[in-house]
Amino acid sequence: MSYKSNICKLSFVVMMVMSIIMFVGGLNLLLSKLVYFLEWEILMFNSSSIYFSVLLDFKSMLFMSLVMFISSLVILYSNSYMFGDSSLDRFIIIVLMFVFSMMMMIISPNLISILLGWDGLGLVSYCLVIYYQNESSYSAGMLTALSNRVGDVGLLISIAWMLNCGSWNYYMYMSLNSKEFWIISLMVVLASMTKSAQIPFSSWLPAAMAAPTPVSALVHSSTLVTAGVYLLIRFFKMLENMGMLWFIMVIGCLTMFMAGMMANLENDLKKIIAMSTLSQLGLMMTTIGLGMVDLAFFHLLTHAVFKALLFLCAGVIIHSMNNLQDIRGMGCLVNMPIVSICFNVSNLALCGMPFLAGFYSKDLILESVLMSNMNFMMLMLIFVSTGLTVMYSFRLVYYTMSSEFNFYPYHGINDGEWGMILPMILLTVVAIVGGSMLSWIILENVDIICLMMFYKMMTLAVSLIGAFLGYELSSIESFESFELMNYYKLMNFFGSMWYMPYISTQYIGKYPLELGFNLIKVFEGGWMEEFGGQGIYKFLKMLSMEIQLGQMGDFKIFLMSFYFWFLLVGLMMMF
Repeated sequence: MSYKSNICKLSFVVMMVMSIIMFVGGLNLLLSKLVYFLEWEILMFNSSSIYFSVLLDFKSMLFMSLVMFISSLVILYSNSYMFGDSSLDRFIIIVLMFVFSMMMMIISPNLISILLGWDGLGLVSYCLVIYYQNESSYSAGMLTALSNRVGDVGLLISIAWMLNCGSWNYYMYMSLNSKEFWIISLMVVLASMTKSAQIPFSSWLPAAMAAPTPVSALVHSSTLVTAGVYLLIRFFKMLENMGMLWFIMVIGCLTMFMAGMMANLENDLKKIIAMSTLSQLGLMMTTIGLGMVDLAFFHLLTHAVFKALLFLCAGVIIHSMNNLQDIRGMGCLVNMPIVSICFNVSNLALCGMPFLAGFYSKDLILESVLMSNMNFMMLMLIFVSTGLTVMYSFRLVYYTMSSEFNFYPYHGINDGEWGMILPMILLTVVAIVGGSMLSWIILENVDIICLMMFYKMMTLAVSLIGAFLGYELSSIESFESFELMNYYKLMNFFGSMWYMPYISTQYIGKYPLELGFNLIKVFEGGWMEEFGGQGIYKFLKMLSMEIQLGQMGDFKIFLMSFYFWFLLVGLMMMF
């Protein structure tokens, strides 16, 4: 294992150093208000040049710094988490390819190079989802890859449409207001909806939990699913000019509400955290739809830290529970003190606990929503979804921490190896201090928010109500309560993502296959075939056999034929 450990440690050191350099560079660009637009001429042939463009501003540098930081910790964590895996070096190389694809997507102001990173994310994510080679992983991998291909087609159409503009550098056309850019805006929104798993493309996100837990920590925090949100942040001015923001806001609100409802009815630990990611992605989309693009980017960064921490804690818990992922079999995890502290800090940051990372972004978003001029229905969806976030977070804490250990016989549970604990401690520190630090850095000109006391306390009230309902929900034995069974269809509807997994798999696969089978029976094996190709073939075959029978060379047949022919000619001459 020494060779594979060296790969992990070398990758960790290099990526951590790159993260620090990029963070310092991002601060420098922010303070000096500089944007670097670099072009490298790769090839020139007959006055046709091929350029590779790079856009470096404080957003791309800070985001790359965060991706490098989380990826380095995930790789260090994987060294202990996947101890004994015979192909750990291959796993690390695939993760590095994944991070490289995300880097390509972040720094690109050009739709062609964005597509390279975008497709790289999709293909490498398929390799990671099917890493544990079994039937369910293959099914999840195909659902993930095919769902993301829809968005890739959207990007390809926008690339083709931008041929009208003379350049694929979208950065040049942001402020233009032309009808030509409407189809480009629509395709970009479609691409971001598939990559960020918005309705109706949400079913692949919980299916992607078939991947190893370190991959889930990387995918659901700072890479794959955030690529769509980052693309919308980059295209924000064009979307605003084309009037697409209202659509983004509606889709984000519905996704946030749907994910919150499903997370409260789910019992798989990783899927609950995955639906939490989907809920926060919906909140980012809603924020972009309201025009608060800097707040969306701020929440993107803060969310990445505590969501990666949440998944790393879940990985240690699953290891300690002998690969059990059902939260109903967990309990009494306070015997793992360090993991419990990290897990609770990340959960409270997700809920928006004051002075943790999530508070600085979520509370500001909700108060800005109250200040905005928006639909009452959307307002209620946002606040109800916030309450649902607190509800499933506290339900998760009650199931894992406070209840009894009720599945396996109790055997000494500990925090695990330091190779897994150290990345969690580092992320916990960033989850505590990162929100305030980023708020000082990113929010340069903070708007003054003036609200009545009722509105000011609404966020706190919704959170407290959500915490109480989470406790009540955790005390209900879901499969033994006859009261809940009376609402089985409703629970099934909300607990299955509004039937989206069935629509994305069975309805798309089953009915076209049945239609094809019926068409085969009608056209290939039915009356049309009997009177068509096969019927004509059988008739001609029978006729040729009869003719061939008459040409077998038998003298009697020729003599009789001549006799009948002579008789016929004689009769014709007589009459």
